[in-house]
Amino acid sequence: MQFHHHGYVSGDPRVRPAAGSGVNRPAELPEEIDVLIVGSGPAGMLLAAQLTEYPTATTRIIERRPGRLVIGQADGIQARSNETFQAFGFAEAIIAEAFQLTAMNFWTPDPENPENVIRTAREADDPHGISEFPHMIVNQARVLDYFAAYAKNGPARIEPDYGWEFLDLEVGEGEFPVSVNLRGTAGAQEGTSRTVRAKYVVGADGARSRVRDAIGQKPVGDQAFHAWGVMDVLANTDFPDIRTKCAITSIHGSILHIPREGGYLFRSYVDLGEVSHADNRAVRETSIEQIIAKANEILHPYSLDVKNVAWHSVYEVGHRVTPKFDDVPEELTGTRTPRVFILGDACHTHSAKAGQGMNVSMQDGFNLGWKLGQVLEGRSDAALLDTYSGERQVIAQNLIDFDREWSAMMARKPEEFSSPQELADFYTTTAEFPAGFRTQYVASPITGDQVNQELATGFPVGKRFKSARAVRVADTNPVHLGHHARADGRWRIYVFADGGDASAATNLADWLATAEDSPVLRFTPLGADVDSVFDVKVIYQQPHTAVDISQVPAIFLPQSGPFQLTDYEKVYAVDPERGDIFDERGISREGAIVVVRPDQYVAHVLPLTAREALTSFFAGSMIPQR
Repeated sequence: MQFHHHGYVSGDPRVRPAAGSGVNRPAELPEEIDVLIVGSGPAGMLLAAQLTEYPTATTRIIERRPGRLVIGQADGIQARSNETFQAFGFAEAIIAEAFQLTAMNFWTPDPENPENVIRTAREADDPHGISEFPHMIVNQARVLDYFAAYAKNGPARIEPDYGWEFLDLEVGEGEFPVSVNLRGTAGAQEGTSRTVRAKYVVGADGARSRVRDAIGQKPVGDQAFHAWGVMDVLANTDFPDIRTKCAITSIHGSILHIPREGGYLFRSYVDLGEVSHADNRAVRETSIEQIIAKANEILHPYSLDVKNVAWHSVYEVGHRVTPKFDDVPEELTGTRTPRVFILGDACHTHSAKAGQGMNVSMQDGFNLGWKLGQVLEGRSDAALLDTYSGERQVIAQNLIDFDREWSAMMARKPEEFSSPQELADFYTTTAEFPAGFRTQYVASPITGDQVNQELATGFPVGKRFKSARAVRVADTNPVHLGHHARADGRWRIYVFADGGDASAATNLADWLATAEDSPVLRFTPLGADVDSVFDVKVIYQQPHTAVDISQVPAIFLPQSGPFQLTDYEKVYAVDPERGDIFDERGISREGAIVVVRPDQYVAHVLPLTAREALTSFFAGSMIPQR
């Protein structure tokens, strides 16, 4: 991480100076709020963490609980989420306390004695090497803690306002058109009522979202009428794979078994069987003792001796997605500014067994956060906000379709599989989807076309920027190029230089720094640091020893902060010892421009000479600042 550029820092550098709305932040909810977030789950907390980077706006997050979440239901962290955690600066810390999943074993009935289960397959958890980050397990409450710390330590000093319950809202006119009615549930405000006005309201308030109800959106989908008991327990057992993720299929039902962080705790999703249409949720009264007994029946000839239950629940699989993720009817999209948005479980619900709920919900928040920030700072027109529902609703529907197939397979009886290997094969062939890497946004004002994709085949337009190794020239450190990108709301422009004297990259750099039609000059506010909106980096094809830092163009060595200090961490070279990034990511030796959105998705690939096209792309979503 970079710090000291505003003066010497002797304390924790993660606590940055307060600015804007973070200066003298009032303890009480103000009457007028730019963004009101309802719910402090993963989607809401990530959104708050992103909006702390926009202190010119006033953001508050309310939560009906009296304090932080103690134990969360979600626990699976996919590699894409870890990439996101890296952008918020806490990937290494949370990985250190998590349990890392490196394998998945599959158990099926013994052909010689079907009452018993035997191990029939061992599969690598990431057979394709799709990320340098692990798939892991950690309590949702800890994820929230990290995002909460980031939001609080950021310039806007955002902290949850606990003990406030959302009742309803009404969208009207004016600068703060959304009137929100609240009720106090804890602390000094318990039993009181309040009305606040907001420019934008975001409902991250779960599957029974009142915000969703208030804007007239209804989840659409079905219920599978199949129940599962889930338990986080400490137990002694003779089951040999207790510390390995397992899919266990027996003649008595199925278990999805997941070791938890800490070395002792584990979670089991235990198949409770089909549920009658007339059940009227009676299955949800299944006791923990009954769940444990069922688990023992499935695991035979092995057994569990449960010593402690940290948490348990019963749920019926349902797959539902809301048709629109904002308050503007489909037929009016583009003619009216959305003022209310929904995230996470408020707009998509599914089974827990693919480990997608928390992960996809956080990407909802990441997608919306920088867009709200750009609009509130006057850098983009409000039309940018239309892209949130347009992009994320499709992703949610894809998730529902995948989870319906995965959960149906987990509920199958042994005789319904073509072979004992079928479930294992499905797991390995679809690994990219649950890991979070099938998301690909289509062409829009913030995602370009694929006309020049051959210039950078390893960075597909619309998919997340897949990091690779490079050497930072100034200090010779081998680093992952993508790990330097922070969730600071900036666009990334990666200039992969041409070979030889890199004249095309040099000419592009001079144009970016000086030309009136350069996007850097056109869309960066007058008086702001040159890299405050666009983080421009160069990657040379030569080894770092062949790059003369004194000859690198100024746009790649920007000066920032009150002392206008030179930033030396934007100039890179190939790392032949660990892999040439040009070869690893299919970058043309003629060079290429790779544009990456603030939420880490590749927005465009262009040749080094495509100056007009580069400016035109940003003009599609940004307002000239000078």
